[in-house]
Amino acid sequence: MAGPSIQSTFVVERTYPVPRERVFQAFTDPDLKRRWFAEGLGHDVEHFETDGAVGGVERLRYRLNETTPFPGLVIEFDGRILDVVPDERIVTASSMAFQGKCVSAALVTVELTPAGEGTAVVCTHHGAYFEGADGPQIREGGWQKLFDQLGAALTNG
Repeated sequence: MAGPSIQSTFVVERTYPVPRERVFQAFTDPDLKRRWFAEGLGHDVEHFETDGAVGGVERLRYRLNETTPFPGLVIEFDGRILDVVPDERIVTASSMAFQGKCVSAALVTVELTPAGEGTAVVCTHHGAYFEGADGPQIREGGWQKLFDQLGAALTNG
């Protein structure tokens, strides 16, 4: 667990063999985003909502299941869309809470650029981690996994 107020920035980069419009849709379509961003092994989704427009919210609440070291732990993600340039950029601000206690805040910028016949994605994550947080290394690993899941969602339909 991280100590009080650790600041960290990391970048996740991927290239996907699909057009920018399709990658952008995976970030803004609620059903598609739920598939790669909310669903997963180790937890049960209790609530998910997203609105890809500027000023829109992203909320996710899930409970870790018995396959994890912390079964029953409730994790909440609460975000706001700050900037959107269709097919090019999305900027969000968010907080994360464990058992109702805020443990981190983040500013995340996702940039999409053409890469041959596909799309290069650069995600820059600026985070502040408070007492009781999982810390920047675990958070970066989580985002790496999310972008792997995004790739699977994009290539497997």
